[in-house]
Amino acid sequence: MKSEQVIETISNALRDHSAVRGLFLSGSFGNGRADAYSDIDFVLVSEDGLTDEVAEAWKAAVARTGDIVMWWDRNVRTALINAITADWTRTDVIILKPEQFAAHNKASLRPLFDHAGLYDQLPKERSQPQASPARMFRRIEEFIRILGLLHLAAGREEYINGVAGIFNLRTKLIDLMIEETASPDRGGALHLNRLLTEEQKASITALPAPVAEREAMITTHLAYAKAYLPRARRLAKQRGVDWPEKFEAATWEKLNEALGVERPYEL
Repeated sequence: MKSEQVIETISNALRDHSAVRGLFLSGSFGNGRADAYSDIDFVLVSEDGLTDEVAEAWKAAVARTGDIVMWWDRNVRTALINAITADWTRTDVIILKPEQFAAHNKASLRPLFDHAGLYDQLPKERSQPQASPARMFRRIEEFIRILGLLHLAAGREEYINGVAGIFNLRTKLIDLMIEETASPDRGGALHLNRLLTEEQKASITALPAPVAEREAMITTHLAYAKAYLPRARRLAKQRGVDWPEKFEAATWEKLNEALGVERPYEL
């Protein structure tokens, strides 16, 4: 079943349900940027939010579009249901109370039906909020903490764990770059191409690939540190975020003591 058929089928199945006050498309279908690979994100508004009754009604509606082969009901978030049907159509729904729905904006939604006139009460758009200073500080500390565990992975010869650490550093670097661009519409996790600049993409692709071997593990950790920490320092300064100087200094001291490595960038 094609995406628009899925949308129409689910909408028709729920339009007259007494507990459903409105149904809206969000994500790529809500903002008009969907492609052949997009999942279908819905926002459903019910007076009491996500109850068992509404969850069952949603499941019955999705079942009209195909055989459900994966069903996550409130497993990830308390208001979220994820489903995949046999043709690998992915549908996600967030089920909210009217007062929770008010946090949305018109630019991110496409109304399917709106019995309560909720959409008209929303602002046209909202800018993407920046990470708070406390959250940004915590992210920087977490990068440094993962970097510091390099001495442990090397000492124990835990090179597979070392590779896992590199992937964590990579995620932190990408998150930092997305924060740099301050895109007003970040979309889902599979839309990096439109969130990163060409310079950012080039920086990431130039980094060495993770290899479960001692010297490669050390070299790659240092490459990510060199890519991340100067950028993070610049952004922290722009945002007025304190830098964890003592923590970073102690980490480089430990890595130098254990592995003989130096900080790979100039302050």
